[in-house]
This record gives sequence, structure tokens and C-alpha cells, in this order.
Amino acid sequence: MARRELQSSLGRLFLRDARPVLPSVSSNGARFASEGPAAAKPQLEAADQSTLDMQDLESQSSLSSLALPEDVIKSFDPVKRAQARKRELPRSRYQYRPPRYYRGPLHPHQPPPPSDPSSRVFVPGPFALPRLEETYKSTITSDLMTLMYSHKPPGTVSAPKAPRLRTWDDSSPYHKNRPKRGPRGGDVLRLIEQDINWHNIPRIEEITIHTMVKGAIEDSAHLHVAGLMLQAITGVRPTVHRAKQSVSQFGIRTSQPLSLTCTIRGDEAWAFVDKCVNLVFPRLKDWEGVKGTSGDSSGNIAWGFDREGAMLFPEVEINYDMYPPKMVPGFHVMCKTTATSDRHARLLLSALGIPFYGKYVD
Repeated sequence: MARRELQSSLGRLFLRDARPVLPSVSSNGARFASEGPAAAKPQLEAADQSTLDMQDLESQSSLSSLALPEDVIKSFDPVKRAQARKRELPRSRYQYRPPRYYRGPLHPHQPPPPSDPSSRVFVPGPFALPRLEETYKSTITSDLMTLMYSHKPPGTVSAPKAPRLRTWDDSSPYHKNRPKRGPRGGDVLRLIEQDINWHNIPRIEEITIHTMVKGAIEDSAHLHVAGLMLQAITGVRPTVHRAKQSVSQFGIRTSQPLSLTCTIRGDEAWAFVDKCVNLVFPRLKDWEGVKGTSGDSSGNIAWGFDREGAMLFPEVEINYDMYPPKMVPGFHVMCKTTATSDRHARLLLSALGIPFYGKYVD
């Protein structure tokens, strides 16, 4: 009986011109024959209502395409149609051309932001993150939040801290309206260490690579070799720094090029740290790690490579004959992070795989 009711329901649902089926009157007794017309009336009304509801349904799928005649398809010519148009269509956003030069913030014609596809400096992507950054986002961020979590119950009153700038004791009338003094031991205000939470997890911001080429004082070829090596390692053209004044003891002349600097950010910075951790550091002989005293108390850590360490980079090693061994210099690496203290910066770099040794100085 249930199967028969299911078939009748499906028939009324999918057939547009379905007609209600009259209930068969049983002739087994006078009682059932007398109750037949009275019981069939509500069923007829329900069937008529379902038929009216099914009239709003489409008989064909909206995904099926209409079959056009062959002559209509061949007669369609978009070029001829465009030429016959008397006036041009309005310019769309796909025909927009940004200005070639930036003429200031007050100029009426402003270039679009770099994230806009119509910008001249638009770069699509990122399509895939570096391997180390994938590990950072999937594992290290949650570990850092767990390690640095400090529970403060609701209603906890923080201990008052002394002001960082010192006031005058008003022992002299000249102390009036005088600005406050800096901290004892120096006038530089260091960053205040912030607790790590979900919106200020430390991460790598940029990496600066610097080298001072002593051989460039006598022969500029040393500087060319150093520039080629840094450009091969970082993929960025190095910036040349010149001497500001002459030093006769060292043979330095004014405006003489002496050093090079490369700054990398984003995916290149993550790839450089990954390269150091997995390819260069394990091959350094008798290398204990980065000194624990390295840092500037603001979340920036530095380390260096000598000539032998610079030759271990894969970009230099694969073209070993291109760089004369005696002309390859060492270089310093400054890793700038978003951490507000050296303690948090070391915690981040240790999680990325950079070892530290010795006494830690925060």
C-alpha cells in the first residue's frame, strides 16, 4: 500500500498534466458503498489543489540550451554588428588605463591601489605560500600562543608602573615648563614588551643582508663579485653605499663604493630563512648557533656568515667557478621581526629552527 501511494505521489510531482485518480469504491458491503462519495470528495479537492500547484513548475530544465536554427547561427557577425553601431558603447572598467606618472595626492586623476588588477604595478597572487610560512601558520602560531599564555582572572588590578620619563624636582625656577628627562643610562626609549595574543603573534617582517668589502678599497672587482653573489642569493639588486669622508690611514676616499645592502620582504624573506635553516646551518663546521646576546632589545636578531659559509648557499655552490674564492666576502644578516623584545624574537626563530647558545640577554 505504501509503494502504491509513493508511485502516485511521484506521478503527480513530475507530470504537469496529471489528473486526479478517482478512488475505487469497494463493493464488499453496503456500509463501504454508502460512505464512498462522501469520502472521495476531500480527496478530489486535494488532488485539484496539487494540480494547481504543479502548474507553476517548468517542464524543462533551465540548464538545457535552446536549439537555434543553423541560418541564425551563421548570420551572427559581432564585427559587422559593432561597425554598424552609430555610437560607441560607454567605457567599462576593463578599458580603464591608470596614469603613467603619480602627480601628487591632490591631482584629480589618481592611480588605483596596487591590489587593483587595473594598476600598473599589480602582481597576481599569492598562489602558494613558502613551506616555512605554511608551517608557521599551521603549527608555530598556536604553539607560541600556548607557550606565552599568561592567565589574568577577571577583575585583576595591574601593578602601577613608574613613568618612563623622569620629571624635574622643581628645585630651580628654571624647571618650570621644562620637558621631561629620558631614562637613566641613555635617552633611547626601548619598546615595551607586549603579551603575545591572537592579534600580535611575532612573525618575520623583513631581512637585511649587508656586507663591507674591504678589497674594494684597492680593486673594485671585489665589489662586483660581492654584488653578483648577493643578487644571486636574495634575488634583489643590491644597494651600493659610498664613503662619506676620506680616511687616509685606510686609503678610503670620499664617495668611494665600499659596501652593499639587500633588503627582502614577504615570501623571499621566509624562503631565505628556510634556506639558512635546512641547507646552510647544518653544513657549517664547529658552529654552535646564534649568540644569545644578539639583538637590539626591539625584536631584531642578527647573525653572520664568513667566506666559507657564503659559499655553501646553493645559488653560489652551483656556479662555484663563477666566483673567485678569494673575492667572495662574508655578510651580516639582520632579521627584523614584529616582536617587541628579543625574548619573543628568539622564541620565534627557535621555533623556525635557528639554534641559540650562551647567555640570553633581553
